[in-house]
Amino acid sequence: MGARAAPAHVPLDGTHPAPGDRCDYAERPRTNDYTLPVLGMAYIATYAQRQGFNVGVLDAEAHGLGIEETAQLVNDMAPRWAAMNLLAPTYEMSARIAEKLNPQIALMVGGHHAKAMPDRVLADPRMRHLKALVLGEGELRVAALLEDEQRRRELPGVLWRDPLIGSRAGGVADARTSAELLGPDINTLPYVNRAFLPQDPYRAAPTPTDRRLAASRAADWLAAGAAHGHLEENIVGSRGCPYNCTFCGAAWSANPDVKIRVRSPENIIGELESLHAQYGVTAFRFVDDLLLGAKRVIDEQMEVFTRHRIGERYVWDATGRINVLDRCTDRELEMLVANGLREVALGIESGSDRILASMDKRISAEMTERVARRLVAHGIGVKGYLILGFPGESHEDLAATVQHIRTLWAIADQHPGDIRASVFEFRPYPGTPVWQTLIKDGYKADELLSYGDVDLTQDGANESMRQRDEFNFSVGIQFGGVPLDEIRSTLAVLTREQHERKQVDGLEVAA
Repeated sequence: MGARAAPAHVPLDGTHPAPGDRCDYAERPRTNDYTLPVLGMAYIATYAQRQGFNVGVLDAEAHGLGIEETAQLVNDMAPRWAAMNLLAPTYEMSARIAEKLNPQIALMVGGHHAKAMPDRVLADPRMRHLKALVLGEGELRVAALLEDEQRRRELPGVLWRDPLIGSRAGGVADARTSAELLGPDINTLPYVNRAFLPQDPYRAAPTPTDRRLAASRAADWLAAGAAHGHLEENIVGSRGCPYNCTFCGAAWSANPDVKIRVRSPENIIGELESLHAQYGVTAFRFVDDLLLGAKRVIDEQMEVFTRHRIGERYVWDATGRINVLDRCTDRELEMLVANGLREVALGIESGSDRILASMDKRISAEMTERVARRLVAHGIGVKGYLILGFPGESHEDLAATVQHIRTLWAIADQHPGDIRASVFEFRPYPGTPVWQTLIKDGYKADELLSYGDVDLTQDGANESMRQRDEFNFSVGIQFGGVPLDEIRSTLAVLTREQHERKQVDGLEVAA
């Protein structure tokens, strides 16, 4: 069967993809040396491979490939199908690649941008060879398309442009079939074939938590991780999010078709054991939208992790919800630590309660500080994501966020756990609740999609931005009361301070 090549563009933590106008590496070589793997594409490729198809994944971002080179590689491979993961900030790059593909190659696309703006994608003349736009999770439907393009007529959530009349066409299926195809049982999907991912597993730099664990536990693998960094893998433990943060592409209102599913703890542990046996991996990073997002799920998983003595062999990082962790007892936090939890990624977002309410975060700055203090007191690291320049943000709100970050750093300085602040300029994504609000307020889609490079070097953010190079982009619009140049100078100052805090015993820890 023909191969399916996939020029892929990588979302960071499922939220922050690389900007469109600045990622043609033929014009500007990449400076960061690692990017998160395209696990979604790898899941699709692995499933198709298990169904007997000859498939491949070309991660153009990981290889630092330019547009021309990517298109040429696909054309040289001459697959029957090529598939692309469309993200709003990289859409222009994807469209330029699609335009250069040989007409004999059938094109399918999916991803957040395809789901949020399908008609815009279908109408793009550069996508004229598009045979299928797949909305949502694609494993089962992509395999069906590879088997027979005509099956698209019976597949739910598959769209295309009728070549005769130019209108949108779509497949149909009965309700039972639709549910199975749109939301597969993730416990029955095969473990990802890591051969599809050029940078996974990878050797990560040691973190302060690695050093703490090595000092507190007599284990050779922990000592090796503290000295040289763990061999790490990225993994998914759940799909979907029950929250509706207004800026997030995973918000439930933007994904009404997605049923929230969590892999069974036995299924997750099976993949951990498989990756350790195959590669010697001792650390795992869960890159779900939200793994530690429900108390019931945490309790169930930790009970099984304890039974399998996971914390004696592995460390892991995960995404979490501040309001959920706030309800955890000290005993439950101790159980997370005993089971190997090394760091939690939290959507802190702002130090202003007014802005947090506008984001529908369901937390307060005081709650964040309370949770962070308890986590780091137990030796659990915190990676906090924050946004500057959110719609309606005032100078007072911005000052509250800066003070919030510095308060969190001061808390970390008094406890064994570390707190890292990852700060970004606000940019809207189609399909999110705040996008809909901005459109209603009179903004045009074209201006909200005009993602471009942000150069912070004039503010002193040079080497301090290394490994965060792909995160600095903007649509160039002032959405609140603070001018963009002030937003960016504040971003540069905070990033530089965080970079300086990462220096531990002369070594730079992971970004």
